[in-house]
Amino acid sequence: MKTMYFNLTQKLSNLQDIPLLLIRLVLAYGFYGPAMMKLNDVGAIAEWFTSIGMPAPTFNAYLATYTEVLGFVLLTLGLGTRFISIPLIITMIVAIKTVHWENGFAASDNGYEIPLYYMIMLITLLFKGAGRLSVDYFIGKKLNK
Repeated sequence: MKTMYFNLTQKLSNLQDIPLLLIRLVLAYGFYGPAMMKLNDVGAIAEWFTSIGMPAPTFNAYLATYTEVLGFVLLTLGLGTRFISIPLIITMIVAIKTVHWENGFAASDNGYEIPLYYMIMLITLLFKGAGRLSVDYFIGKKLNK
């Protein structure tokens, strides 16, 4: 039984890059819609940021927009995954604090559930990296030769 367990865990460990790829793709998809909406009318986002009392609303509108656009691209490729995870985590913290917190947890009530899940997935990528199914991995292999 013990041998069977260790064999199974070893086989599962060999497949750990698949969940990392899926996390990256789910996050990229999740950031794509909001990023494109912001990109199509950054001015409206700046006005909305003003209405909710966010400091430097125009700057923050552009910052959030381009962080999410860059996040979509880099997460899809698995390029600079650990680096882009940090500003995306910060973006999720700001979104939770400024928009979602007062609505409670449930996503159905525009609560903080989805940004929290995104944060947890981004923290996973920050600690684990993009995995072998990524541009990061292939660059790392080239640099280590």
